[in-house]
Amino acid sequence: MRFTDEHEWLTLDGDIATVGITEFATKQLGDLVFVELPKMGAKLAKGAPAAVVESVKTSSDVYAPLAGDVVELNEEVTKDPAIVNGDPLGKGWLYKIKLANPNEFETLMDEAAYNSLIAAQS
Repeated sequence: MRFTDEHEWLTLDGDIATVGITEFATKQLGDLVFVELPKMGAKLAKGAPAAVVESVKTSSDVYAPLAGDVVELNEEVTKDPAIVNGDPLGKGWLYKIKLANPNEFETLMDEAAYNSLIAAQS
């Protein structure tokens, strides 16, 4: 599992990355009331807005951690956004992308580096 400084996480299976938001992000946002996923087949650029999550408090973009094409969407979270709050690193994943360059996965933060980042932000 790797992380971004925008509080996205991703796991890699071959050249397919599963993307979601971290537990820290869900706690900062509060209870989610709306999730907008990217379009199926969309070409995402690294760092570009890919999805939107809204809570009663605020709306926040979810950025593409790496470049790639959207190959799967978790439609369940659009029907029940609370899934993301309840299991952000599991059933609350947002979308899957086929990475343009799977080797870039290793350039993202590991868990220790991410934990240092959120400790500094807390």
